[in-house]
Amino acid sequence: MSGQFATVVRWVEPKKEKTEMTETWKQPRSAERFSTRHALAGYLVVALGTCLSVAWPVLAAASQALAQKYACIACHQPTAKVVGPSWKDIGARYGEGKGTAAQLVASIKAGSTGKWGPMPMPPQAQVPDADVQSLAQWLLDGAK
Repeated sequence: MSGQFATVVRWVEPKKEKTEMTETWKQPRSAERFSTRHALAGYLVVALGTCLSVAWPVLAAASQALAQKYACIACHQPTAKVVGPSWKDIGARYGEGKGTAAQLVASIKAGSTGKWGPMPMPPQAQVPDADVQSLAQWLLDGAK
């Protein structure tokens, strides 16, 4: 009877064969850490992208609010020339690598004459540097 039992045990116990799945899981430790780092980096990119997509409209609204706060809208409008050029025209002239935010900041702070026609732009020295920088970047980005 014990001989029959031993035969049954051998019959029930499956033979272990090497498969692709078992070979794939035998990776070195550095590869495991490497893939974990990539996964964490991926999650970070997704999280930052989500934050920026939520924050971007807030930043644009903040720059438009700055334009209203400092009365830029008295002379400048989004698409139409009033006294000075429109925000769209400013973005077209200085945007897409044609100018820098520093150039716009200097022009806003010191004022200008003759860049857009005979009407001079008065200096805006009372506007804080951080706000002028935000406005300049907003204009370069298309004032959207």
